Amino acid sequence: MDIIQELYGIILSRREISRPGSYTAYLFEQGEDKILKKVGEEAAEVIIAAKNDCGAALIGEVADLVYHLLVLLAWHGISPSDVLAELAVRRNKDQDDDA
Repeated sequence: MDIIQELYGIILSRREISRPGSYTAYLFEQGEDKILKKVGEEAAEVIIAAKNDCGAALIGEVADLVYHLLVLLAWHGISPSDVLAELAVRRNKDQDDDA
């Protein structure tokens, strides 16, 4: 998960200091509606790639979706570690339910 934290750090830096030509900076300049639109588009592309049973395309589309989700998290000031902590809580709850 180091790559997620590294990518998130880059996303945060683009939010703070806009670099000319940076797609990430462009998303932040456009605002939440643009970010949400991209999340929706990428989610749909994940579904299409999965339905087409194309592993390489699915990997690429999931990577695109994860990136855009990280941008959305940064927009809201939420870190990937917050999401991972929630997943850990849910995992523990699921394990407790199995007992």
